[in-house]
Amino acid sequence: MASTLTLTAEHKCFGGAQRHYTHRSTVLNCDMRFAVYLPPAALEGTPVPVLYWLSGLTCTDENFTQKAGAQRVAAELGLAVVAPDTSPRGDAVPDDDNYDLGKGAGFYINATKAPWNEHYRMYDYVLDELPALVTDNLPVTGNCAIAGHSMGGHGALVLALRNPERFRSVSAFSPICHPARCPWGEKAFTAYLGDNPQLWESYDAVLLMKATDAKIPALIDQGTDDDFLDNQLHTDSLSEAVEATGFPADIRYQEGYDHSYFFIATFIEDHLRFHHRHLVSDSALGG
Repeated sequence: MASTLTLTAEHKCFGGAQRHYTHRSTVLNCDMRFAVYLPPAALEGTPVPVLYWLSGLTCTDENFTQKAGAQRVAAELGLAVVAPDTSPRGDAVPDDDNYDLGKGAGFYINATKAPWNEHYRMYDYVLDELPALVTDNLPVTGNCAIAGHSMGGHGALVLALRNPERFRSVSAFSPICHPARCPWGEKAFTAYLGDNPQLWESYDAVLLMKATDAKIPALIDQGTDDDFLDNQLHTDSLSEAVEATGFPADIRYQEGYDHSYFFIATFIEDHLRFHHRHLVSDSALGG
């Protein structure tokens, strides 16, 4: 990769290091930043597997690293956790006055419609550019998993379903499961992709699950007191797709939990241990 990483912050944490890097993204045509937790094993020179975490609307790379409490278990398991920003940034990047479009709302897709298409290519960034930078510069193996929350849960599911050979497992908290049929998704897809049903379907986890033969292990947690459950997330539609296809997903409804990072912090250990089992398994990718 032509781009190089600049270390901007480092904090010792559970014997490992919580770091922040910046770099120039050729895919997004702007400067980007991401966070990475490196466990003690990595600092001692042992390459470790990687979990990529995708955050939700209005978030940055800092929400997960500061609120989820993932570092203790990641240190124990010997797991690197990479958390990119959600969207392209900078004065030249188009934006919108509303929180659910523009900066902070990249939706992990490749925009095809102007003016968004010059910068909003988060799908390619997360799938190709960022992992190449991480692999070239940090002590990690080629074994990867992906997870996310809300908009990031949508991104994680879509990336895994479209690229099962790249990820050993996928998980999500409160994912936007059916963006082609919810207000958040309809607004973003119209702006970024235009009136193209085929493109919309290619970024919809429910529709992708129904159309794919991929069987990547999945874990989804959804709070029953989530204010966005019925109108925006449509977890029931994903459950129906899982039942219809036999997809190996465990969808857990957690009684009384909402959409916040208190919910994520409660169950993040389950997700890290789930991914670790598949990342260190000798079975084939996607198996």
